[in-house]
Amino acid sequence: MADFQIRHATADDAPAVVALRALVHPYLVRGEASTRKMISEPPSGEDWTAFVAEVDDQVVGWVSAFRNIRTSEPDFGEVSMLHTHPEQRRRGVGTALLDAALNHLRPLGVRRVRTWAQPEALPFARRHGFTPSRELRYSALELRPAPPMPAEPPGVRWRALADLDPRLVYEADVAAAADEPGDVPSDAFTYEYWLWEVWENLGLDKAASTAAESDGEVVALSLVKRDGDRMWSDYTATVPSRRGRGLARLTKQAALHRAAAGGVRVAYTSNDEANAPMLAVNARLGYRPVAVHWSCLRELT
Repeated sequence: MADFQIRHATADDAPAVVALRALVHPYLVRGEASTRKMISEPPSGEDWTAFVAEVDDQVVGWVSAFRNIRTSEPDFGEVSMLHTHPEQRRRGVGTALLDAALNHLRPLGVRRVRTWAQPEALPFARRHGFTPSRELRYSALELRPAPPMPAEPPGVRWRALADLDPRLVYEADVAAAADEPGDVPSDAFTYEYWLWEVWENLGLDKAASTAAESDGEVVALSLVKRDGDRMWSDYTATVPSRRGRGLARLTKQAALHRAAAGGVRVAYTSNDEANAPMLAVNARLGYRPVAVHWSCLRELT
């Protein structure tokens, strides 16, 4: 069996990285263009890096590591999307990738780390000092037939993101994310970071992504990131003052309708198991469960 090597990822790895992700996590959606940009132009302040594992010049593993700058919790780091090709498991590839990621975070002063694991990978996480914390549920919805376009509620207009000032969308995103369930609050991301992460993401479909506008403000939003005929419901939320009126479901339905009209055939999303309102929205829209991940935490010394 050939030896493997670990090296820093480059933009030219994007096609192989996307193909590997589609094999291991078919419910995750990120195309080659946005993956290439993620590798070559990471956001300022995250100290982001990524590593790949190679066997015979073929990419068989991936991991990224960075400082989480979306949260007010200090010195919190992420080891994101560690995965290896099924045929290359149980030979040290995952451990070598994890070691590379943690060794990147230590000099940055990161003291607490989160990673994500499928249920069958929890023993691996525990062996490396991680403790399972929260369940994340992935769901899928076939868009054949397409959901009907919902009627606009009184005083509300459906607006495509392409027609909106990004600052209005950002303000709604910040307001809605402040109480989103998770291991740490998402309460510190700047407008500049949001522009990189959301607005300028090469996978963002600004024609399908939909906002509910009322009195000149965005009061709900549903963001669509796509790769070909697959899409990711990146974020659906309502600002706190407008909750309890069904706006999240209606806005997401409008976005799904527009995405289907644009050629999308299947939609994926994820939700924290404690986010009962959005789980109920997805169930009502017809989403079906496809996978579970667990967030896992450890101290880094």
